[in-house]
Amino acid sequence: MNTSARPKVGLLALTLELYETLTPGLRAAREAWLRQVLIPAVEPHADVLFDAAVFRRSDIESTVAGFEQAGADALVVVMLTYSPSQLALPALTRTRLPCMIWNTQELPAVDQSFSQEQMVDNHGVHGTQDLASVLVRSGVPFQYVTSLTNDAAGLAELGDFCAAAAAVRRLRSARIGMLGYPFPGMGDFALDTTHLAATLGCSWTNLTVEDYICRAAAAGGAEVARLVDAYRHEYDVAADVTAADLEATARAELAVRGMVHDHALNALTYQFTAFGDDERTSSLPFVAASRLMAEGIGFGGEGDLIAAAATAFFNWLNPPATFSEIFTIDFAGESLFMSHMGEANAGMARRDRKIPLVARPAPITRTRDRQLALVTCLEPGPATFTVLALGPGGRWRIIAAPVAIEDYGPLSGFCVPHFKIRPHMPVREFLTRYAQSGGPHHNAVCFGDARRRLRLAAELIDADYCEI
Repeated sequence: MNTSARPKVGLLALTLELYETLTPGLRAAREAWLRQVLIPAVEPHADVLFDAAVFRRSDIESTVAGFEQAGADALVVVMLTYSPSQLALPALTRTRLPCMIWNTQELPAVDQSFSQEQMVDNHGVHGTQDLASVLVRSGVPFQYVTSLTNDAAGLAELGDFCAAAAAVRRLRSARIGMLGYPFPGMGDFALDTTHLAATLGCSWTNLTVEDYICRAAAAGGAEVARLVDAYRHEYDVAADVTAADLEATARAELAVRGMVHDHALNALTYQFTAFGDDERTSSLPFVAASRLMAEGIGFGGEGDLIAAAATAFFNWLNPPATFSEIFTIDFAGESLFMSHMGEANAGMARRDRKIPLVARPAPITRTRDRQLALVTCLEPGPATFTVLALGPGGRWRIIAAPVAIEDYGPLSGFCVPHFKIRPHMPVREFLTRYAQSGGPHHNAVCFGDARRRLRLAAELIDADYCEI
């Protein structure tokens, strides 16, 4: 499965109609530079839609409409010359495409050799100021970056914007499956699903434990055998894990995969005790959830629709991402012990050893067979701790913090995923600030520094951004 679709941006290149008669060859020359230099600079970050530079209001409007119809994730505006703001304003006011103004030019320096011809070829900056001013006055959100086409920092900012816009577009149409029901009494992820659909665009569907049981029982023998072989090849299977244990786990995974496929799900959540309500349940899908996260399917525990949507969203935004939870404070090490009942992104596991595949010594809920889990410990290195949460007045907020994943685990005798993160401040201060920000007990971790993408994404979904 595709964990992160490549962004697609529409490039709106603007010029001035006066130059069509005053300097007839100017537009063609500026377009040539755009095709030869500017577009290749953007292409490492996104697929670029571009036909021609435009200078009339009607052409601007039809160009933006064309980008929308072509499925663009965002709009990047470039001034090849000065262009009056009121020509583009109506189209930019109406479009739902996130907009970035890229203030760029061909000339890197203005020195004693600067000529009038160079001035004419490189005078888009005041056009960007004209446009930015009217967008602010009109309440139209936009991003703005100034850089040359070979400026790595500016291009990285542009790339983060494209990635955020693409992730938000996918979030708007995300489908989440809830298997079972939410854990009784857990309030931090309680929500009005109408609010979820109206604000984020996500939809959700109920999945039944009975369907899960029937699918597991009906799984084909050849498919089960292939999956069991994959488990034995890919993981460090504990000595006490039997062939029957592996078969039950494979059937559970095939059941969940079938649900994800048939319901076109982007994310999944289940409440583990719900499986025990039906005495026919063979085993729990801990391994399935961990492997599906590695393929881009979001996950949230205990029936947490928000966490499921968020893990998928963060995985699109800054892959890879995993669902997790703070379980224990390491005061001595100024770090946090992270874990959950049996789910973590197997694709983020440390690379120096196979992931242990073990059986829980005691069932967490009633099942006929033993319950297996991947004891996933994350690859050490820089990372970002983040959550999507509801704040006061029903406003969404993204909370983010830079952390380091420590070289830790797997611990002997553990039957659950676990790893440690170290915040960039004393752990006491971190936890206080997180609690005061309204951070829930479910969270996510991404590799690398995702803060700028998270901030951009927060702006695009009209959410508060809280950085710790």
